[in-house]
Formats: sequence, C-alpha cells, structure tokens
Amino acid sequence: MTSHTAAYSRADLVVHRMWKLAVAHGLFGTALLLALGLRVLAIAGYPTALWFGDSVGYLRSALHLEPSPTRPSGYSVMLRVLEPFHSFVAVVTVQHLIGLATGVMLYALVWRHARAAKRRAWVPGALGTAVALPVLFDAYQIELEHLLLSDTLFTFLVVAAVVVLLWRPNPTWRAAAFAGALLGLASATRAIGLPLLAVVLLWLFLRRKGFRDAIVPAVAVAVAFAIPVGLYMTWYHRAHGEFAMTETEKTFLYGRTADFADCSIIKPRPELQGFCPRTSPKNVSPPYAALWTDQSPFARIGGGKVGGNEKAGEFAIAAIRAQPDDYARVVLRDTLRAFYLQRTVHPSPWTFQKYEFPAKEQSLSKRQAKVASPYARTDGRPVAEPYAGWMRTYQDWVHLPGIGLGALLLAAATGVVLRRGPRRRVLLPWMMSAALLVVPAATADFDYRYVLPAVPLGALAAGLAYLPGRRANRPVPERKAAERPPPALVEAR
Repeated sequence: MTSHTAAYSRADLVVHRMWKLAVAHGLFGTALLLALGLRVLAIAGYPTALWFGDSVGYLRSALHLEPSPTRPSGYSVMLRVLEPFHSFVAVVTVQHLIGLATGVMLYALVWRHARAAKRRAWVPGALGTAVALPVLFDAYQIELEHLLLSDTLFTFLVVAAVVVLLWRPNPTWRAAAFAGALLGLASATRAIGLPLLAVVLLWLFLRRKGFRDAIVPAVAVAVAFAIPVGLYMTWYHRAHGEFAMTETEKTFLYGRTADFADCSIIKPRPELQGFCPRTSPKNVSPPYAALWTDQSPFARIGGGKVGGNEKAGEFAIAAIRAQPDDYARVVLRDTLRAFYLQRTVHPSPWTFQKYEFPAKEQSLSKRQAKVASPYARTDGRPVAEPYAGWMRTYQDWVHLPGIGLGALLLAAATGVVLRRGPRRRVLLPWMMSAALLVVPAATADFDYRYVLPAVPLGALAAGLAYLPGRRANRPVPERKAAERPPPALVEAR
C-alpha cells in the first residue's frame, strides 16, 4: 500500500467518523449551542445576578459559612466556593452552565437507551434532544438560573441521581450509593430533597427483580444519603446547638394549614390561639400572609419563626387532624395549579414578578447591599438594552405552559400502560416529578419555582416511556450505505 493510499484512507476514515458523529449528535449539538447563546444573551442583558427574597439569607450564610436556621444552606457552600471571584456574573455563569449540564445528562441517558434499542442512527439523538428541550430553552428556566437561588443546583443534583440509577438496566450498589449521595447533597440544598429518598427506595422495591435484589442497592442508597445529611446536621449542631437541617420546617407546615384552619373546629389550647389565621391581604395567599406579612403570628413571638416553630407545628398537626378533608382539598388544588394553561399571580404579586426578567434597573435595598458589597462589591442591578428587551420578548413566547407539563406526565403514564418494554425506568422519573409537585403543595404553598425542577424529570419519563426495551436475540440489521466505511478503507484493510 502506497503512502498516498494510506493518507487517503486515513482522511476517509476521519470524514466517515465525523459524518457518523454529526448524524448521531448534530441535532443536539446545534440545540446546545443555541441554548448557550441564549444564556450569553441573558448575561449581556443582565450583567449581574437577579435577587429574590431568599437571596440575602443564602449570601449571609456564604459569607459567615454558617447554616441558616430557615432553610438548608448547601447552596451557600457553592456561593462560598465562588466568593474569590467577587463577581455575581461568575455565579450566574456557573448556574447557567449547571442548567446546560442538566440538559446534557438528560440527552445522554435517552440517547443511551435509544441506541441500545437498535434504533436508526439519527433517532436516539432526536429523542434525546426533544427530552432536553424544556431545560435548554424554557425562558423561565433560564431566568431561574439567573436568580440567586438554590433551585438550579437542586435540580441538577436530583436529575443526576436519577440518571445514575437509570444508566444501566439494573443499578449496582455503587451506582445506588452514588445516587444516594447526590440526593443527600440535594437535601442539604433544599429540604424537599428529603422525601425523595422514600421515592427512590419505593422504586427499588417495586422493580421486578424481587425483594432480595432490592435490599443491597436500597441499603447503599440509604447509607450514602445519610452521609452528606449527617455531615450537614453536624455542621448545624456546631453552629446552633441542634442536630437538625433547619428549625423552621414546622412553621412552613403551619403556613399550609393557614389556608383552611378553622379554630372553631380545631379548638386549640390557649397557648396556640395566636396561630388562628386572620383575613389575608388581597392578592396574597393565606400561607404567604401567615409567614411573611405583618399579620404573621411570628411577628409577635419572641424568636420569630425559630422561636415559634414547635407551637406552630403543634397547631398545624391539630388542624390537619381536625380538618383532613379541607387539608386534602387545598393540597389537590395547589398541585393542579402546576398544570394551568396560564400563569396566575401566586403566592403574591411581588413574588410572581421575581420570575420575570425585569424591565428597568433597580438599586439594592439596605439588606441586600449589606451582603452584596463584601461578596461582589456591587451596588446595583443594571439592565443593558437591547439585550434585556430581547430576553423579555423571548420569555413572553418561549416557555412550557403548565398544561404542557401535564401532557408530559400523562404521556408517560399512558406509555407505561401501553408499551411492552421495561416500565421501571419510566416509573422513577415519573414518581420523582410527581413528588416534586405534591410535596410543596402539602407542606408549604404553591410557587412557580417549585414546578420547574419537576419539568426535566417529567420530560425524561415521557421520553423513556415510548422506547422499546432491549431484545437480546434481535438480529443486527444490515448497515446502510451511509453507515458503511468508504471503499478506500475496505481496500486498505
């Protein structure tokens, strides 16, 4: 074989491999670049972080490296790691990259399962891209990544745990342990991660392999989950003297019951009479009024939400026991809010506005400036036109409506009933998505940012529901001309 022939063969081999790569992943690569471009545009339009009510607490915990009594502070640890940059642009850049990484994980999992099912070369890439679209292009997802909030990190950790468990048909104990550790980190980021452990354990025991086969991975998940949670509780104990994740979890449950509690039915003891709900201000949900307005009973209690946590929990349990039907009604109502066609103003007008890209620059409040200045040395929230206007227009038109999420979950459930392939890989993301919708409605209140972490898992469940399972004895189809190596390569061999 001459050197000319060898060079020609190597060139053909490179072209052939690049062609196969383009066929397999070109669609997703294009989508990923477009999604990256949208996030660059968001940073150009809003060259700093957007603020939420919880942002001050997260930054304070990051600066003092001390867990907050109000909410888990895993996100604050990430902020502390990024503190040397002294830049909110660095923070939102990392969060945008985390959002893109979430889409990449979804794509990789669906592509892997579709490829294993011997689909056409372009089909796995198309299906994987479709599943990743809500994460990559939903404007509210992009805006959430721009907020100083824990939700983007939490979503990444939960999706990563699900991907690890579903990567192989039967998760090993090592994979289960890795997934458990990820869920433990998610729980240290947002308290809603704690009940997700029960969902994973239930899924392991519902799988067809049987009870004995589920024991080892279940133990691995639980033990690995307990490690980061235990370390966080130890950190909390050193700071506050209590082995806990927070000291306000019962106050949020109290806020949930403020939506229906009737003291004439509950008949609470005299010490709890102050928790009887008052009339809520207009356009504000009762849970929000009970926790965050001047009418909150915690405004009159020494120690605030921390000091009133135990009594608030006692009142909440009494309300649920006395009015179980009313409790079930408000939980169902607020769960179904996630599937509305149009967004409604809830839980308050100012909270609702935080999920929209702002139209004008706003100065930092004194509370915000107190933690922002030592962290990033900034004193404002600039808005750069025309890029900010382009993002606002994009947000008006490109987002997944609530009915779209409902369609994804319904499609996944229908696929489980109708399909012939293994159902266990669909059941896990479906159950996790449903839990992320129901648990906040049952323990706190409805909020649109609580819905977004459920979307990628709902899309994943829908995508996996219609993939056929592996067929061990299925003959390998003859490769098409586009998949065969060039003639020169055959001659070179």
